[in-house]
Amino acid sequence: MQEKILLLHGWGGSDFPHWQSWLAGEIAKEYGTVSFPKIHDSEFPNKDDWMLQAKKHLKDFQPDIVIAHSLATTLWFHLCNEGAIREVKKLYLVAPPSLQCEIQELQTFFPLTPPKNLYAQEVLLITSTTDPYMTPQEAKELQNALGIEMKVLESAGHINADSNYGEWPWMLHEITNT
Repeated sequence: MQEKILLLHGWGGSDFPHWQSWLAGEIAKEYGTVSFPKIHDSEFPNKDDWMLQAKKHLKDFQPDIVIAHSLATTLWFHLCNEGAIREVKKLYLVAPPSLQCEIQELQTFFPLTPPKNLYAQEVLLITSTTDPYMTPQEAKELQNALGIEMKVLESAGHINADSNYGEWPWMLHEITNT
């Protein structure tokens, strides 16, 4: 695996047993190049702070593949709307929250307009039929607004450790066989 892979976590982080921490370990075991930074104040996220941290990391690491989970998808959208990032080869947007999210702790990230340019050559939106933060209808609307492919997982909740996504072999196969 030659690509540099950046994993961006959502609200509260993606500590073990979350699939992102598992994936980082699996990539590293095969001597792959992976970065899985802990964004400061993950429990009390602030959009401006998260954007500063993400821009610095993107500039320093220069990933080929970005895998954003949950609030990190929203962070990516803000970075795209600002236009201050370089294009990546592949982008995975996993379990984004509704663009009308009303969770008080996350209000600095909303409202949000879907970006016109996702700064990626290939993009895959991955959603669940039972995500408590985005309905299937909202997922379809987001897919249409972004004009990208979507993979829908049946009854996968928020695609996190709480919904039995501690290990996610499909994602590992997806990024190691590109």
